[in-house]
Amino acid sequence: MELVAGATGSLGGKIVRELLRNGGTVRALARDPGTAAGLASAGAEVVGGNLRDPASLEAACRGVDTVISTASATRRSDDTPENVDHLGTRNLVDAARRAGVRRFVYVSTLGADPASPVPAFQAKGNAEAHLRASGLDWIILQPDAFMDVWFGMLIELPVAMGNPVSLIGESNGRHSFIAEADVARFAAAAARDAGTVNTTLALGGPAAVTFADAVKAYEAALGRSIPVERLPVGAMLPGLPESVSAIAAAFGSFESIVPMHGTSARYDVPLTSVEAFARERAAAGFGGA
Repeated sequence: MELVAGATGSLGGKIVRELLRNGGTVRALARDPGTAAGLASAGAEVVGGNLRDPASLEAACRGVDTVISTASATRRSDDTPENVDHLGTRNLVDAARRAGVRRFVYVSTLGADPASPVPAFQAKGNAEAHLRASGLDWIILQPDAFMDVWFGMLIELPVAMGNPVSLIGESNGRHSFIAEADVARFAAAAARDAGTVNTTLALGGPAAVTFADAVKAYEAALGRSIPVERLPVGAMLPGLPESVSAIAAAFGSFESIVPMHGTSARYDVPLTSVEAFARERAAAGFGGA
C-alpha cells in the first residue's frame, strides 16, 4: 500500500490518480477528508491526518509500504514552510519509520538547501537532510519550476483578463520548466521502481526556455499575438503578491538547466514541451486539468 501526503493538492491528486491507474492500493492523507471525495470516488482510501499531529500520521502510516509526500505550504496561506515543509515532513518521516514503512519518496524542489536564503528552499533542504539520515529507503525528487504555476500566473491570468503579460527585466534566464503531470508520473514510477533507492533526481522539461519563449508558445497555441509589458527590476507584477514578483525577477538572474534524456528514458516518462503544454491549456480555455 502507498500513502500520499498532500493528496488534496494539485500535484498530490495527480500522483494518487497515476498510482491508481497503474494498480495497487492507495491511501490519501488529508487534513479534512471531506475535501478528498473525488479521490475516494477514484478508488483511494482517504484518511485524516495533520503533519503537525504525529499521532495521526503514525496511524495513517500503519500497513503502508511506501510514503510519497508532496505536502508543502507553498500554496497555502494558513501556514509556513518551516511548519509544513520542514517540521511537518520531519514528523511524517519519523512516523513512517516507527510504523515500519520501507520507502519514502519526497517531492522537494530544485535548489533546496538548508543554507538557502529562500524560506521554502531552506525548509525543504532541512527536510531532505532528515530523510537521508532516517534509515528509510529514500528517493528525493527535485523538480524545476512548474509550468502550471508560473505560466498560469504570468501568462494565462493576464491573457484571460485581457491584460498584457508583464515580464520583469530582460527575462532571458533559461529554465527547465516542467509540467506538473510529468512530476506525478516520475513520482509514481520512482515509488514502484526497485532499482531506485537512496537517490536524488533533478527533474525538468525537455528544453530550457525563457519566459519570453513561453509567451511565444502561447501565441502559437492561441493563434494571435500577446502584448508584453517590460517592467524594471524591483517592480511589482500586477495583481500578484510581492513574493511572486521577487522570484519572477530572480528567474532572470540565473539559469536552471536540467539534462533529462537519460532520466526520461529510465522511468519511461515522456516529457511535455512548453509548446505542447500551451496548446493543451489553450484548448482547455485556461481551465483546470
